[in-house]
Amino acid sequence: MIRFNAQLVTLDASADDSQPSRTITGIAVPWDVVANLSNDVGPVKFLKGSISVDGPMPKLLEFHDDTRVIGRVTERVSSDEGLMFSATLSKTRAADDAMALLEDGSISAVSIGAIPLKFKRVDGVMEVSEARMIELSLVSFPAYADAEIQSVYASAEEPEEIPEEETPPQPSEEDETMSEPTTVEAAVATQPIYATAKQEFKMPSAGEWMAAQFAGGSIAAEFNARLRAAAPSVTTSDLDGIMPTPIVAPIYSGIQGLRPVVDAIGARAMPAGGKVFIIPKITTHTSIGGPQTQNTTITAGQFIVDDVQVTKGIYGGYVQLSEASIDWSDPEVLGALLEDLGKKYALFTDDVAADALLTGTTQATGNVAPTDPADWVAKIYACANTILSSGNYLPDHLFVSGDVFAQLGTLSDTSDRPLFPQVGPMNAFGTMNAASRESIVFGLRLVVDTNFAAKTTIVGAAATGAFRCYEQQKGAIVADIGSGASTLSRDVAFRGYFAPIMIDANQFMKIPQA
Repeated sequence: MIRFNAQLVTLDASADDSQPSRTITGIAVPWDVVANLSNDVGPVKFLKGSISVDGPMPKLLEFHDDTRVIGRVTERVSSDEGLMFSATLSKTRAADDAMALLEDGSISAVSIGAIPLKFKRVDGVMEVSEARMIELSLVSFPAYADAEIQSVYASAEEPEEIPEEETPPQPSEEDETMSEPTTVEAAVATQPIYATAKQEFKMPSAGEWMAAQFAGGSIAAEFNARLRAAAPSVTTSDLDGIMPTPIVAPIYSGIQGLRPVVDAIGARAMPAGGKVFIIPKITTHTSIGGPQTQNTTITAGQFIVDDVQVTKGIYGGYVQLSEASIDWSDPEVLGALLEDLGKKYALFTDDVAADALLTGTTQATGNVAPTDPADWVAKIYACANTILSSGNYLPDHLFVSGDVFAQLGTLSDTSDRPLFPQVGPMNAFGTMNAASRESIVFGLRLVVDTNFAAKTTIVGAAATGAFRCYEQQKGAIVADIGSGASTLSRDVAFRGYFAPIMIDANQFMKIPQA
C-alpha cells in the first residue's frame, strides 16, 4: 500500500451552519509528481486520474494504523491538480484529540493508502496508472509538497486563526521532467505499499557501534537489527568512520628469487682477501707411451699448471626508508623490503652468470630445425661427441631460454606422440611438463632460465667444474647514513660479491637456431 503525506493546513471555523463541522478538505495526492518513499518501493509517481473515485468510501485513520479509526472520507474528486478529498471526523475521544491537533497545527498533512493495480518502471520510478484507495491517514510529515489539507472546519465556536506555514520550495519544471524510458516492466501488485516520507536517519557514532559489538550477544544483535531496519539504504560509503580496513598478509611479490644457472652450477665460497684471486688450471698434461722394449727410455712428458685470474664483482642495491614507515606499517615493511632486495639480488647475479656462460661457450653445432625431433637428436649427440672427445666427459645439463623450453615441450614423433611425455613410456627420450623445472630431456637435466637471450641452447658437462660461480653474500644492512639522521630515515641495503668464470670452454657447446 502506498502512503502519501500532505502539509500546509489552513484552519477555518464554521461561521454558520452551512459548513459541516469536524471536516477536513484538501489534496490527498498530486498527479505526476515523484515522491521518494521511506520503504522499499522507492520513487513513485501517480499519473493523472490513476486513483478511482468510485466504490466504498475509505476510512480516516491516524498514521496508517487500522486500529486508530477516527472518521471516514465523504467525498473524492479527481481534478487537474490531483485527488481532492473531504473527510469527517467521528465524535470519539480519539477523533477529538486529532481535531485538537489539527486546530493548533500540530498535524498538518494527510497520506493515502492505495493498492497499485497497474504500473511500470521508468528510469527507476514506479509510475502508477491504476490504483485503488483503501484509506486516508493523518500524518506528521508529507511525502508530496503539493499535497495539502486546504482547510479544517471545526465547531461553531470562536475559531483561532492559525498562521500559514511557510510553503516549501516547489519542484521546478526541470526537476519534474522525466527522461525517456530506459526499462519498463508491468506488474499487478499483490501487497499494499506505503509511501510515507523518507525520514533522515541519524547514524550511530563509532563509539556507540563499537560498544554494542564488544557487548556481543543479544545486545549486538538487537543493535544491528535496528540499524538495518532504520536505515535500509545505508551503504558502506556512509560508514567510513567505523568500517575497518584490514591488511591481509603475506604481501604479494610477483617475482621469484630463483637462480637456475647458479643453482645448477653451484655457488662456491669466495676467498675473503684481495680483489683478485686465481684458479690453478692444468694447461699441459703428462704423456704416457708404450709398449716399450726392455732397457729403453719410456715416454717423456710435461706437466704445466697455469692460473686463471678471477676479479670479484660487487653487486647490491639500497632503499632509503623513513623511520615512521618502519614503525607504523603492518605487516612490518622492513621484512618485506629485505625479502624483495634479496630476490632482486638473486635475479641480477643469475643474469650475470647466464651471460658469462653464454659468452664463454665458444663451440657450436650447425643450426637446428626447431620443430624437427630428428634434427634435435642429431645436434644433441653431436655436442655429446665433441665434449666427450675433449676430456672423456659426457654432458649432464641442457641450458635453454624460455622459448626453447616451449619448443622442446611441443616436439612429437611421427605418430604425434609427445617426445617428452609427462608420464614417460619406455621408449621416450625424457619427461617434462609445463609446471615443473625438474625435467629430463635427451637424458640431460633441463635448466630453464629467462635470463638467457632468446633461442639459447647450451649442452654442457657442468659437473666437471669447467664453469664456476664464486660468491660471498654480505646480506642486508640497515644504517643511518649520510642525511638519514637529519631526515629521520634509514638506508636499507643488500649486497654481495659475485664472480662467474669459464675455465674450460671445451666442456660446453651451443646449438644455435637461425
